[in-house]
Amino acid sequence: MVPAGKPAITAMKFESIKQVDVPKGRDGKHKQIVGQLLDDIDQLEVGAALKIPLAALPDTKENIRSALSRATRQRGLDVATSSDEDFLYVWKVDEKPAVPESMNRKQG
Repeated sequence: MVPAGKPAITAMKFESIKQVDVPKGRDGKHKQIVGQLLDDIDQLEVGAALKIPLAALPDTKENIRSALSRATRQRGLDVATSSDEDFLYVWKVDEKPAVPESMNRKQG
């Protein structure tokens, strides 16, 4: 019988471990490919895009695209992606859209 005022103790449903044994950080399965893509994106010139063979990806293009999106958001990078049957394309998005020359002229 449980003493009055004390809740009944039930068996734990999940295993417990010491906090020092809990893995730190997120070393997901996409870490290597995303790291390589980020390094290449950093080196891209304005107007250039990475052309990545889908066959070279360790997972689906959708999963790689999602992992890359998370990583670029964390770094404050703005990138865009596209794909076709064989390649995934990634490029930096210009921070300022190009303004047509006619709009730069002062109105008289």
